[in-house]
Amino acid sequence: MPKTALKTPITPGVVFTEATLHEVQELLAQSIGSVWIGPSGEESTGESVAHHLEATVTLLDKDGWSPVTVYFQDRHEDQASDVNPDDESLTVKQMIRAVLRVLHDGPDIELDPRRTLDDALRHVGEDGGDGDPDTARVAGYVLDRLIQAHTGSANARATAWAERHTRTHADITALLRAGARFARAYGPGLESAAA
Repeated sequence: MPKTALKTPITPGVVFTEATLHEVQELLAQSIGSVWIGPSGEESTGESVAHHLEATVTLLDKDGWSPVTVYFQDRHEDQASDVNPDDESLTVKQMIRAVLRVLHDGPDIELDPRRTLDDALRHVGEDGGDGDPDTARVAGYVLDRLIQAHTGSANARATAWAERHTRTHADITALLRAGARFARAYGPGLESAAA
């Protein structure tokens, strides 16, 4: 049974050790089902998942990382909008004002290229060059187990961990690189995935 007691508080500048990777392997051994099988029902190799995670690092280094989705940015004030169209607590009036502001200020508004961890994983999977939807999902499973081992919480999820306000770009890339190291060391090989 996975540990439930929380370990020491996490500080910025997170380091994922080899001991943590070994603990992830122990968590996987106790899991029901395989984290290496994606929505297609087929198994992804450790190498393909590692490649997906490394491509995600490259994407976040290029576009930037944000703990939450930011839809547009005012070039003049250089401040991100706080209006999220998926926020169910917004009133109709607030939504209409946001749309009117975008329409009115169109030339002065640009899309914010920064991505959340989840957006970046998904984008690499949809792009098709460095991954696919299966490797995106499996990469998410691996990152979840890595955060569970890191925090000692069986309920921890990587995307929620990445959204904490104390996280940094370096923390997220450290997580992704550790996931890639884990996938290469412990993931199935080509012969296993072909079977």
